[in-house]
Amino acid sequence: MNPSKTDNKNGAKPTKPREKRVRADAQRSTDALLEAAKSVFATSGVDAPVREVAEKAGVGIGTVYRNFPQRSDLIAGVFRREVDACVAEAEKLSGAHFPLDALSRWLHRYTLFITTKKGLASALHSGDPAFATLPEYFRKNFEPALTALLERATDAGDINGDVEPYDLLRAIGNLSVASGEDGADHIRRMVDLMIRGLRFGAAGPGGPDAQQNDV
Repeated sequence: MNPSKTDNKNGAKPTKPREKRVRADAQRSTDALLEAAKSVFATSGVDAPVREVAEKAGVGIGTVYRNFPQRSDLIAGVFRREVDACVAEAEKLSGAHFPLDALSRWLHRYTLFITTKKGLASALHSGDPAFATLPEYFRKNFEPALTALLERATDAGDINGDVEPYDLLRAIGNLSVASGEDGADHIRRMVDLMIRGLRFGAAGPGGPDAQQNDV
């Protein structure tokens, strides 16, 4: 008997290769739309014509509406995708760097997320019910990611550990409103100053990576 034609032990038919390809193609299409929307929103604002997003993604406008029936769906999708990407970076950095350096690099990466979100700010705070769940999405993803980085650096003796993750996220968010020609440099300097504050009174000197890239 050909096993490919029989149900598995749970009674469900095996996923067909074609179905997997269709899902993969659909995901690539969605990713392309969200990446295009992120770029368009950053330059033209969230009220930019949908056709601009479609052209940027290289798809028809109908594809945009099939994936994101409302503009708010597209805005929320961009926000969640950016959160997911930033959170994933925390784990990558932890595996590639000493604790303090991983924490420092991720906090600077987080400032880039905040800067990107500026283009979405007016929509996210518009009171539209479509965005009601996004603050919770922000906290439930970012807090665990930062908590893991802080705990790792605390256990290594690199920082004093006397900080609430959400307080740190909010503080950097408040810093990131800086604008002007030196806005980005100002934010970077202030984040470095915060990291120095976290190191004050720490139990140990930090790892070699941290010493070489001392903030």
